[in-house]
Amino acid sequence: MALQGPFFGKRDEPTTPRGPGSSPLAGTSALGSAGAAGAQPFAAPSATASPVAPASAATSGTPSTTTESGAKLIVGPNIKLKGVEITDCDTLVVEGMVEATMDSRVIQIAEQGSFKGSAEIDIAEVRGSFDGSLTVRQKLVIFATGKVTGKIRYGKIVIEEGGQLSGEISFGTDKDHKSDKPAASAGSSAKAEQLAVA
Repeated sequence: MALQGPFFGKRDEPTTPRGPGSSPLAGTSALGSAGAAGAQPFAAPSATASPVAPASAATSGTPSTTTESGAKLIVGPNIKLKGVEITDCDTLVVEGMVEATMDSRVIQIAEQGSFKGSAEIDIAEVRGSFDGSLTVRQKLVIFATGKVTGKIRYGKIVIEEGGQLSGEISFGTDKDHKSDKPAASAGSSAKAEQLAVA
């Protein structure tokens, strides 16, 4: 009892003058007076935290408007996902480390994110690092903090100043109609082909 009084007393003092002015503070003062209900103080902050988390996720997820409703897998920071095959996933968001094989629609690699393995996807947005075999059927975007290495094939490419791309790089996908061109074209001739087509 002695511990509950000072704890809730500290909350009641600032919320009493502001309680009628704002409903969230009034809710905390009501929770403070009902000190015996231990679940209610934790329920109110989690309800408030739920809307805040998606808003911050939406803010950090502004790289594209390609995220529609569908199967979305988010590998959070400090999470390592190894030795898996990712299927039936519309969007993969990598904030941690993933070592996998995937065939999907969209991959978004955050600044602290890392993907190693092979991926065949429609759209790739790289702010972190990708190492392996990457086939992007539509558009590869490498942001200023992004680094992509390995065997890379792409339909369209955008590289911000500071973005890094290295390895065996070729324009077009495997079964692309542009494969009539010589297969031994290097990265610079692939860029020339892309400029000629555009």
